[in-house]
Amino acid sequence: VQFVSLGSEGFEALRALVTSPNEDTRWWALRALSDFGTPQSSKILIAALHDPEASVQMCAAVGLRLNPDTQAVPALISLLESTAPLLAKVAGDALAATGKTATQALIQVIENPEHTHRAKLEAVRVLALLKDTAAISTLFKVSQEGSSMMQYWAEKGLDNLGIGMVFFDPS
Repeated sequence: VQFVSLGSEGFEALRALVTSPNEDTRWWALRALSDFGTPQSSKILIAALHDPEASVQMCAAVGLRLNPDTQAVPALISLLESTAPLLAKVAGDALAATGKTATQALIQVIENPEHTHRAKLEAVRVLALLKDTAAISTLFKVSQEGSSMMQYWAEKGLDNLGIGMVFFDPS
């Protein structure tokens, strides 16, 4: 049954299931709520980013990737620190879906020494996808000083912006 076709009755039933003690029930409720694509469903998905179970957080992040909401940026940024690599990647994809509104938060992750290398790498990957000119100086810096993977994504981001290395004949 498509819950969306049930309207508010389906929405309310799913909202109740999001608080279930069962992880799978919460996961499926969030998955179905993401089909609604409303501000109310986004609020529930954002709250679920703080669920104790990584799989539920991941489902919420996927829902927010499908239905981007700028209000989710702070919670998604915090998930970049996840020790579960797939969760961090899905959170990064959701950040990329929010667009350029995530740029400054991602730059702060890269520039703040308190963030882990894993979070910084994911932030650089997302900046490469965003194609925001506000990230140029950060991407240049990372391309010179970061790890090989960070350099790869920084250079990819610069290439995406049309600022990659250009070879020319000086004669």
